[in-house]
Amino acid sequence: MADIFSPSYWLLWAAVLAAALFLPVRNLIFVLYVRRSERAGGKADEAEKQRLRRRAGATAALLSLLFALLYTNYLFNAG
Repeated sequence: MADIFSPSYWLLWAAVLAAALFLPVRNLIFVLYVRRSERAGGKADEAEKQRLRRRAGATAALLSLLFALLYTNYLFNAG
C-alpha cells in the first residue's frame, strides 16, 4: 500500500486530482460564462447555455489537468 504513495505514481495522483476538480471547476466557469452572457445580451436561451457548458467543460478540463500536473509534480518532488 505504501508503494502507491511513492513519487513514481505522481501521474496517477495527478489524474485522480484532475478528475476530482473537473466538475466543481466546470460549474464555476459555466456560471461565470452565463452571468457574463446575460449581462451583455439579456436572457440566455437553452442553445446558448449548451454552447457555454461545452466551452466551460473544455476550459475546466485544461485548467484541472494543468493544475493537477503542476501540484502533484511539486508535491512529490518537494519531499
